[in-house]
Amino acid sequence: MLLSLTRSLLFAKISSRGCGTSTIHPFHHRPAAMSFPKILFKVTENNKCPLFSYGDTFSVTGITISMANTEENTLFSTVIITSPLEKEKCKTLSSDLTKVLIHYERADKIPVCIISCSGCTGSLRLEHTRDTMEGLDFNDDAAELTTLLPQLSGFAFFKNIDEQNIPKIAQYFKLSKFKAGDIVIRKGDPGGNFFIIVKGSVNVLNKVGITISTLKQGDVFGEMSLICNESVSATIQVCEPTAILYIDRKNFLKILDQFPAIQLYFTRLMAKRLSKSNMIRAHDLSSGMIGNLAEIPAEALFQILNMNLKTGILTINELSKGTARFSFRQGSLIKAKYGAFNGEGAFYEILKESEGRFRFTPGIPPEEFETPEVGYFMKLLMEGMRRLDEGRNRDAN
Repeated sequence: MLLSLTRSLLFAKISSRGCGTSTIHPFHHRPAAMSFPKILFKVTENNKCPLFSYGDTFSVTGITISMANTEENTLFSTVIITSPLEKEKCKTLSSDLTKVLIHYERADKIPVCIISCSGCTGSLRLEHTRDTMEGLDFNDDAAELTTLLPQLSGFAFFKNIDEQNIPKIAQYFKLSKFKAGDIVIRKGDPGGNFFIIVKGSVNVLNKVGITISTLKQGDVFGEMSLICNESVSATIQVCEPTAILYIDRKNFLKILDQFPAIQLYFTRLMAKRLSKSNMIRAHDLSSGMIGNLAEIPAEALFQILNMNLKTGILTINELSKGTARFSFRQGSLIKAKYGAFNGEGAFYEILKESEGRFRFTPGIPPEEFETPEVGYFMKLLMEGMRRLDEGRNRDAN
């Protein structure tokens, strides 16, 4: 008899004597799940399954022990199946995954494989690979931290901790995941946590929204506000789907006291960041642009800002309809105003101008960090040039 439980634990004793019926005697205590191996299955094909989608990931944790003697045959099985958040649980799929685990006895013994669910109104194909970092769901912090321990030992922060102490330290951390564009912390916020990037990347933005650096897997942030007891010094914005470990101030300071080597690590890290920050500040001061549309046409000017991923405000004066103002974030046009025109209309109108003085000032206000784009830049430019050509043809006729 098989029994699987999604997002909960089954620990059952299945006993058979002779040809009698099997009975299940569940234990009412919960064993420590952190010692069990864990693997992931990802949906690679969806044939009208009403519950799940392509790319959904399921974690399988557990172990099966078979014991036999002259009086009885006993099978101990512990299974944890974690489904994607905000989706219904499927007993059919849970049963299929349980059968796989029981067959191989341990999750980490399951080979690279593709399985098909038994199906109901639809069916799924799922793949298990050795890439444990891809598709992590991060639903259960304790179970996920167990899976991540081999990766953590390779991160610069954890290299300052004796390997036997890493699991103990890791239990103080929690996991959170973010989608592209999310703000993790904002400049000026009270410092409350220390962060380590487990997967993905983030941009470090200064007070005007300019990216001063990009942090990736294994990099850390938030330590300055905790060590110096100051507010957050920079905004952190997520570049792509990202998973981050974090720990609160109390436990962070406790770890600093217990491991002096970590204090030296932060001293070196802060010195390195200070040097880099000074170099970036000098570059920012020299990155402003001034000129005349008679020398650089509007369409060329906009392309330069887009291709170089500039963040800032383009102001154009001495125009037929007054002053024009355009805001860019990482090369994308996010605000546009020219005379009575706003958005796309302002962009199309400025392309008609052949004279005017412009100035590009690096940086945008914090409230514009998450402002939606006016439109896909190349599409805007192509439409603007098409309109410009049509206008010239009408004037020629």
